Amino acid sequence: MTDERGAAGGSVRPALALVFATVAFVALLIFGLGMLSLVLNADVVAAPGLGQIPGVIAVIVAMGAFAGALWAGIRSPHPSFWTALWTALAAAAGYIVGLWLGAVFTGADVGVATAAAGRIATSWFGAVVGVSGAIAGWGGVALVRTRSQRPRWPWEDEFDE
Repeated sequence: MTDERGAAGGSVRPALALVFATVAFVALLIFGLGMLSLVLNADVVAAPGLGQIPGVIAVIVAMGAFAGALWAGIRSPHPSFWTALWTALAAAAGYIVGLWLGAVFTGADVGVATAAAGRIATSWFGAVVGVSGAIAGWGGVALVRTRSQRPRWPWEDEFDE
């Protein structure tokens, strides 16, 4: 009932690798921004009156940009690890654009939205978004490129004794 690919080993299918990498990206992004906010004792979005909606929209747009860039890279038969760089840049740009759109959507002045997005782009918070995208993007490419077999217990060996 197993196909040859599963029995002989092989890579993870691109669609499944995309799901795993995207979930990892969001988890790394939320963890990284939270920890950096705690260490610096600063809010991620420091503009007064914006609330949480711009940050939520920024994460959603960054996730979409990350997934789109990664999917474009891992569909090829032998994807390059350079895809991780493009996913990192797409995620960072998506976060900045999403934050700006979210701030404008919540009724902030265009100047306030631009200042909030510019602060992310030029601070450690923007670096966290990029690094999260690079790590998760590299992992997604590695899942597709790696050829391996399922783990086996010693007593499962065919050549026992």
